Amino acid sequence: MPKKPYHDSLWRPAGKAIVDHQMIEEGDKIAAGVSGGKDSLTLLYVLNEMRTFSPVKFELYALTVDLGLGVSLNPIRDFCRQNGIMWSRIHTQIGPIVFDYRKEPNPCSLCSKMRNGALHSTARQLGCNKVALAHHLDDALETFFLCLFYERRMKTLQPISYLSRRKITLIRPLIYVREKTIKNFARAFELPAIQNPCPANHQTKREEMKELLNYLEQKFPGVRDRLLTAFQNINPEYLWKKLKPSPE
Repeated sequence: MPKKPYHDSLWRPAGKAIVDHQMIEEGDKIAAGVSGGKDSLTLLYVLNEMRTFSPVKFELYALTVDLGLGVSLNPIRDFCRQNGIMWSRIHTQIGPIVFDYRKEPNPCSLCSKMRNGALHSTARQLGCNKVALAHHLDDALETFFLCLFYERRMKTLQPISYLSRRKITLIRPLIYVREKTIKNFARAFELPAIQNPCPANHQTKREEMKELLNYLEQKFPGVRDRLLTAFQNINPEYLWKKLKPSPE
């Protein structure tokens, strides 16, 4: 793949997120979850480039969970071969189980749990201590509004988190990066993105939150960046506490 000028709008926030949260350390074995979409391929490209020039040495693996939906994963395989990245395909029947057998009315939750379980267990089998996920800033903002509106709590994706039961650390190097930046990057670098095969694609509550954010951005330009700053500066003392009834 021909080298092209790096996009500061991607590299700067990705590097800042990695440094701010100490995501990558000497000797790490990192498994990148690669679905084949623009986000995960951008993540893999960034981590692979970092592996070549970073003074911090780490190993990189690409893992793809095959949902059993009949989609060719050859573009991912070929991309990894061309860039010298070790790639493993995890065969599952998650798609048929969720959509055909269970006929889930809200399939995202079960699919996510099963997909993450397959990804994390395979990463551990390979000896990886970290799993890199391709969630970006827009994903974090959408998650915040989903939790606020549907779960009545203020919560979002964390840049780094430790799963004690799996004994594995999740990192999100693109968490400061805008989705539109990733789209532009993937287009400029001609990343071989695969069309999302999920039957529920574009029909979820998350899609509603994406539309809400687009509206807010039109109404209040720069709102995404201000929300990111708010996440970084949040102080629990600013939030209401649930008061216990005073004893009589």
